[in-house]
Amino acid sequence: MGYLAPASNPDLQKALLGVLRDFGYVEGYNLAIEYRVMLGQSKSYDELAAELARLAPDAIVVVGTPPALAAKRQTTTIPIILAPAADPLRSSLVASLSRPGGNVTGVSLYGSEIARKRMEIFKEAVVGIQRIAVLANADNSLHQFLWDDLQPIGPALGLQFRLFVVSGLDNLPAVFSAMKQDGFDALTLLTDAQFFSARREIVSLAAMHRLPAMYESRDSVDDGGLISYGASISDLTRRAATFVVKVINGAKPADLPIEQPTKFELIINLKTAKALGLEVPPMLLARADEVIE
Repeated sequence: MGYLAPASNPDLQKALLGVLRDFGYVEGYNLAIEYRVMLGQSKSYDELAAELARLAPDAIVVVGTPPALAAKRQTTTIPIILAPAADPLRSSLVASLSRPGGNVTGVSLYGSEIARKRMEIFKEAVVGIQRIAVLANADNSLHQFLWDDLQPIGPALGLQFRLFVVSGLDNLPAVFSAMKQDGFDALTLLTDAQFFSARREIVSLAAMHRLPAMYESRDSVDDGGLISYGASISDLTRRAATFVVKVINGAKPADLPIEQPTKFELIINLKTAKALGLEVPPMLLARADEVIE
């Protein structure tokens, strides 16, 4: 099996391997995995994906849209399992969610309806916010679609959005400084596997610049972020593992419908709220799936 991701993530890899073990596939015993991660590499996703394709694994597990697109460019025959990717339909990874039609299947992370819900919750949590910086990744082609989803939400909620595009994670400190200097009072991130991998740095920068931030996953809130609303990445990774088992046992990716999240968690870090001088409304705290104190 091949594994292509923006960075090594022990928690997600453990979730994947745990389910595979439950089905009798144990790394180092009857399962060999070739890992390729972008972080620290001078190679492109296409080069890393080509290396995996040449090894002809039974499947390639990919984390995020750019790795998935790179893998698809390198092979039309090896099954590619999304674990997860944000929006496989609009990024042209699959022909449809119900019948993917090619060699790509797995788990989707994002639905356009979640963008509005996330901003409604954010406005309720941080009373008085108006100007929200939106962090995007220049290397993620899907971000134009996600930005298009977000923009119409602003006027309806009385929010102003501005896109801040990062070209490489090394530019994060400068971009955060620009957000604060330009008078933005809050932050949200477009769905991106690289941002997920760099979440501790992003949380730290948000705290340094006193920017309340809405995240897509509880992992960022566990690491000190203010609030998240979204699906559990670990749960989606475990679901992706079942697709690996299916294709190893002969199922065709073209016939395996893309799974979408059905459960969304609201997680609030009250300690972070207090550090930012915020009072989260009690009614919102009561609705949260978990409050970290």
